[in-house]
Amino acid sequence: MAEKKLTDVTIKKKKPGTNGRPKLYGDGANLCLQVSGSEDDPARSWVFRYSRDGKERYMGVGSYPAISLSRAREKAAKIRTELAEGKDPFRERRAERIKAQLEAGKEISFQECVERFVEAKKAAWRSEKHASDWPNSLELHAYPVFKDLPVGLIEVSHILRVLDPIWRTKTETASRLRGRIEQVLGWAKVQGYRQGDNPARWKENLDQALPAPSKFKKVEHFPALPYAEIGAFMADLRTREGIGAKSLELVILTCTRTTEVRKATWDEVNRAEKVWTIPPQRMKSGSPHRVPLSKAALEVLETMAKLGTKGLIFPGPTPEEPMSNNSMLSVLDRMSHGHVTVHGFRSTFSDWAEDTTNYPPAVIDRALSHSKKEKTQKAYFRTDLFERRVPLMEDWAKYCAIVKQPAEVVPIRRAE
Repeated sequence: MAEKKLTDVTIKKKKPGTNGRPKLYGDGANLCLQVSGSEDDPARSWVFRYSRDGKERYMGVGSYPAISLSRAREKAAKIRTELAEGKDPFRERRAERIKAQLEAGKEISFQECVERFVEAKKAAWRSEKHASDWPNSLELHAYPVFKDLPVGLIEVSHILRVLDPIWRTKTETASRLRGRIEQVLGWAKVQGYRQGDNPARWKENLDQALPAPSKFKKVEHFPALPYAEIGAFMADLRTREGIGAKSLELVILTCTRTTEVRKATWDEVNRAEKVWTIPPQRMKSGSPHRVPLSKAALEVLETMAKLGTKGLIFPGPTPEEPMSNNSMLSVLDRMSHGHVTVHGFRSTFSDWAEDTTNYPPAVIDRALSHSKKEKTQKAYFRTDLFERRVPLMEDWAKYCAIVKQPAEVVPIRRAE
């Protein structure tokens, strides 16, 4: 028996299924009225039901009464024609939706993509400074060219407009900037916001328009204090008061990095065993690092312990937050040493160890927590050489306590 045709009167009488479940009412020729929601406030819509490749499919045609009964029948007739021609309207509609999403993605600006990328990635970045440098560098150099440009429309010409002015004068910055733009555009493509090749790619792309950075890039070193001046510097530093001065002293004595000391906590330090173990999430290498604590380093920690700090060894204005990243730089400025950097003291130690001692390079590298990427080198770095670094750090601390003029530098030679 053929299905009884629906009318506007009967449509309004149709009720949803049990517990508000959707219920279908046929109008004939594959067209159905779907009723859902509550009996007091039902929602009605049109559904075209058909089979393709042995699977039953339900294709929405629109809601009622926005789509009238007569209009729904017209749409159903069109779908039946497409099926008769061998087309699959369900798949074609899905392809149209995907295409529309890609088109809409072109309206997402480069700045918005940067913000989304940073939000997605920052949890994996160990350094807060790195997370802030990312958008800052793009804001300074890239935003003036294509900040509000839809990300799907960015081309090689836009990238060159950003890089050309600084490629030869600020090569390191420009190279890093190119890599960041490439990552953002790569993320945008994966998200469906753009198509095609990445215009910021170097190989077989920008390398055809820009000279290789290695041709004229100068290696920029962190300004460092000559090791012959470290004794006088430390003598002055130890007259300074405040957490910034104490944290800087510990950085120098342990050859660690600023952030490793700023975020150091008491539960990482074993004063009885004279060792400080820095967890992997705070290490540049991503591996834990044991630091031998010299007598002088332990004295710094004793001073901080007497101040009653809890949790963080060097807290900021509030006990739960670490001291500012600029605290140690401020100390250097007050000491009239603003021309050197905190990181540069690692070079001071390295120069001293290589010039005046006979400690093996491997031991010196381990003291600086340098990672070895080459497979051959890694094979010899299965141990952290902690026991051999203990006397090295003690010798360094003793050297830092002696005020010498450059001509008075006496090499320290240890029996091996």
